[in-house]
Amino acid sequence: MNLFGFLTVRIIDVIDIIVVAFLLYEFFKFIKGTKATPILVGLLLFFMISFIARWLDLKALSWIMSSILAVWVVAFVIVFQPEIRNALARIGRQRPIKFFLKVEETPVIAEIIDAVRKLSEEKIGALILIQRSIGLKDIIDTGIRIDAQVNSSLLRTIFFPDTPLHDGACVIQGDTIVAAGCVLPLSENPTLSGKYGLRHRAALGVAEQSDALCIVVSEETGRISFTYKGKLVTKVDVEILRRSLETIFAE
Repeated sequence: MNLFGFLTVRIIDVIDIIVVAFLLYEFFKFIKGTKATPILVGLLLFFMISFIARWLDLKALSWIMSSILAVWVVAFVIVFQPEIRNALARIGRQRPIKFFLKVEETPVIAEIIDAVRKLSEEKIGALILIQRSIGLKDIIDTGIRIDAQVNSSLLRTIFFPDTPLHDGACVIQGDTIVAAGCVLPLSENPTLSGKYGLRHRAALGVAEQSDALCIVVSEETGRISFTYKGKLVTKVDVEILRRSLETIFAE
């Protein structure tokens, strides 16, 4: 294909552009709403300054930028280490990979299941929100930052009655509890039964607005429910929840 009489575009070039655009789209969608977003903006600003310095032939600034660029790959890996690890783990959980490689239950699922089981047995209310591809920055900003490894004991401590954070939701990104005491949007679904309280309405509300999964433990009955993709699944036991988490994490 010849454009404007001097530019030749091959089919392989079009495919190349589409693949790169798709990868960039998935990358930006993956980090949207995470702590990596402002860091990426800073890196883009850095490269823009470097380009301008070269274009205007600012020798001193260009030299400084060139020196820093020599280690930018290492810096990128260090800065985005959690995001890269989570992305690789997500790739490894895809069905085509799991067909050839037996993937054991992740420690995150095991810790969540253990916490939910004990909270259910003790009839302690809980809201555990697990981020998927859509960022939850607005929700995280309503709570208290924790940034701790997902741990059953910590989850149970967060929701222990009369503690400052027990009424809100905790948000999990990858293998990290990023915040607790978060406020979730309430569902306005008119078909939702009046027997469900604020926790269930909040869980359904966030599931209607994002692809996050939200686990609910009822304070009155100890029953376990979860919401995903705008649907509320009630009266599940820990084994059903475990299988559901494994399936959703593998998507």
